[in-house]
Formats: sequence, C-alpha cells, structure tokens
Amino acid sequence: MSDESQVGKVGWIDITVDNADGLHDFYQEVVGWESNAVSMGEYTDYTMKMPANGEEISGICHSRGSNADLPGGWLIYIIVADVEASAVICTEKGGKLIIEPRELAGGRFCVIEDPSGATAALYQP
Repeated sequence: MSDESQVGKVGWIDITVDNADGLHDFYQEVVGWESNAVSMGEYTDYTMKMPANGEEISGICHSRGSNADLPGGWLIYIIVADVEASAVICTEKGGKLIIEPRELAGGRFCVIEDPSGATAALYQP
C-alpha cells in the first residue's frame, strides 16, 4: 500500500513524443526547466527540474522502448493506494485499461482511459 496521505495527488507528469531531444530544448527555453539526461540505452530521455531547487517534476520521453505504447501528449500520474484494485474499478465504471498494471520506478502503474476518453496513469509507489 502507498502512503495514504499522498493518495489522489498528481505525483508526476510526462510527455512521450517522437523527438524528446527537441522538445526538451523547447521547454528549457520556454519555461526555464533544467534537465537530467536518463540513458535508455540507444537513446536519451529526460527528467525536467525546477530551476530554483532542482526538484524533478516532469519527464520528456521518446516514444520508443517501454514508452512505445503510451498515449501522446502530457500524461498525469495520479497516486493510488492499490493500482490493481483501481484498474478493476476503472473498467467496472466504464473506463478502459490502455496499459495493464506493471512495474515502474520502484512502484506499479497502469494507464487508463476514463469514460470521457481522457487518459491518465495511476501510480502506486
């Protein structure tokens, strides 16, 4: 189970695109984010950081490898207590699972589509 005080919080946002290198540069220039390169083997993704304190707040990723199936555009990661249970409830309430629950960054996540067609990731630390 995750820290109950964090349940419901948007814990992360990222974007998956064809050219993460170019978009990374765009956001550095436009909003002032700093970056940290994350080696993905044959290419580099990025975590983006607040310039004042270095807090990592976002990811800019290539739509390759483990990110190949992620929907395009910004994706929010909402913290949940139990990702498997939330995935089941999602489908019971008319949503769809885009990516089944799996491991990610020390936790588990899935990607859902809500009944309106919007996508979000659910993350259990």
